[in-house]
Amino acid sequence: MTDETKNEAPEEINESAEDVVASENAEAVESTEAVEGELETSEEVSQSAELEAALAEVAKLKDQMVREQAETQNIRKRVQRDVENARKFALEKFVAELLPIMDNLERAIGSAGDDEATKPVLEGIELTYKTFLDTLAKFNVTQVNPVGEPFDANFHQAMTMVPNPDMEPNSVMDVMQKGYTLNDRLVRPAMVVVSKAP
Repeated sequence: MTDETKNEAPEEINESAEDVVASENAEAVESTEAVEGELETSEEVSQSAELEAALAEVAKLKDQMVREQAETQNIRKRVQRDVENARKFALEKFVAELLPIMDNLERAIGSAGDDEATKPVLEGIELTYKTFLDTLAKFNVTQVNPVGEPFDANFHQAMTMVPNPDMEPNSVMDVMQKGYTLNDRLVRPAMVVVSKAP
């Protein structure tokens, strides 16, 4: 072996070794990039799953919030309606207690004769009755006096039925006791005599 041959051999070995090292380095880089790619893919999948879970939770919470707002609004409306009804019908029991007084005044007016001595008393009773009726009207208490009207079970209580050829069947012939309503709610039904076909 000559010196030249000796010099060339180590160069070839060096080049071979460098090629092997470069090849191994390239494989290592490719392997590292593949692992990093897999990590990035698994991280993306993980993040995507977390995002979907978070979006589902947001949708669930939003739906729950909307339902709770609707429930709160319904409760508010119900309370407002109850307060309004309480205000509207607070006088119902009081009005019911006043009705016998109205009945007694009507009886007093009906039983008064034509005697000149009792005429001033009758006028006083009639004025008291009218004032009482006007005062009740200020508080939306109305009288139900259905003479000649068709019978309505919502506002009338039939005491008896009498055959009458002059009236339509199921019409109110006479009122035994007048009824009253408070804000269109019945306080007491009118007690009536109803006509029927002969």
